[in-house]
Amino acid sequence: MATPSIYDFIVPKNLRESAVLVPVFRDEHGEIQVVMVRRAAFGVHGGQLAFPGGKHEPEDENLQATALREAFEEVSLPPSNVEVLAALPPVAVPSGFRIAPFLGRIRRPEVWQWQTSEIDEVLEIPLRHLADVTNHTEETWELAGWPGPRLVPFYRVGNNYPLWGASYRIIQPIIPRLLAGEWEV
Repeated sequence: MATPSIYDFIVPKNLRESAVLVPVFRDEHGEIQVVMVRRAAFGVHGGQLAFPGGKHEPEDENLQATALREAFEEVSLPPSNVEVLAALPPVAVPSGFRIAPFLGRIRRPEVWQWQTSEIDEVLEIPLRHLADVTNHTEETWELAGWPGPRLVPFYRVGNNYPLWGASYRIIQPIIPRLLAGEWEV
């Protein structure tokens, strides 16, 4: 019998709304870079690669405002340095959230600053690295709280960090679209 996929999890019916910013920019060589954070080691998503984002708050005008607020809170990226290029398809996750991702072309700060209580590191990942098939793989994992082993597709990033789960589901379908120039980055 084949190992079930990570996507075989049951997602709760009453999802809480959240949003993330998928920040992209062109570096000095004209290459597209994707900005991600490595979460601090605590909590259900501890140590994972993610996009800046979080829960929708009542004072947020909409989910795009949530993504921009969270990016400012987590990595000090002012909304004035972000041009939202697209609302991407939402992703529902077993932890009970529906994540609304927003692709944003950013003006990169001179130096990244982040909220150290939530973030361990800010990563700039070359889009071509993610597009390189040698950095894409899948393995069978069994994590605490899972009903059994699951097949997990992921990208190897940085110091061999796996980019998987919701962040993988958000970035994977837009890699070829970004490389094809669908959005002006």
